[in-house]
Amino acid sequence: MNNPLVEIHGLRKSYRRGPTEVPVLENLDLTIEAGEFLALMGPSGSGKSTLLNLIAGLDRPTAGTVRIAGRDIQHLHDRELNHWRNRSIGFIFQLYNLVPVLTALENVELPLLLSPLTTARRRARAAAALRLVGLGGRMEHRPTELSGGEQQRVAIARALVTDPLLVLADEPTGDLDTRSAEEILTLMQFLNHSAGKTFVMVTHDPRAAERASRIVHLEKGRLVNL
Repeated sequence: MNNPLVEIHGLRKSYRRGPTEVPVLENLDLTIEAGEFLALMGPSGSGKSTLLNLIAGLDRPTAGTVRIAGRDIQHLHDRELNHWRNRSIGFIFQLYNLVPVLTALENVELPLLLSPLTTARRRARAAAALRLVGLGGRMEHRPTELSGGEQQRVAIARALVTDPLLVLADEPTGDLDTRSAEEILTLMQFLNHSAGKTFVMVTHDPRAAERASRIVHLEKGRLVNL
């Protein structure tokens, strides 16, 4: 792997609380290769989710640069950034974030609604993504008719349906029982190895982190043990 997908240099992020500036991330340098599975660990409040949001372009840094596939994303206007994010980033959340009134197929189709694809093409891609995560027989089920592990598989299919450059997972196994968590981690490893998908996963669980190809630690806004 010699193709940096994510290049972060001198990254700082702080927030203001009245007259006080509160630093969250300080002078971070990090490179993530295309096809890597990176686990990001650290105690609560260390800045893990903030870093994930900066990589996704959901927040803007106080200083420093974030380049994704050679593109300096913090200089994109909001409309450009939204368009780029929809095409380039897939998200997996701890609590799935599925729409309860929609079927699994309809939930997976959601990121494609702003694309120029026809309805038939959108449905075909959503169905293919669900088959990829082993839910070909559950497409018409709503979230309440699925187990927690199955709901997270739907969320993974939704993250993959746009064929993103990068998949960001924020505590993807945090709400699952041990067996379901192992199944989800095995699926993520499979997608990383077989489809070459690049994953960045925030986790508190050392067992989950061991599934990654590299582990980095954040402590008090700084990366350690790279």
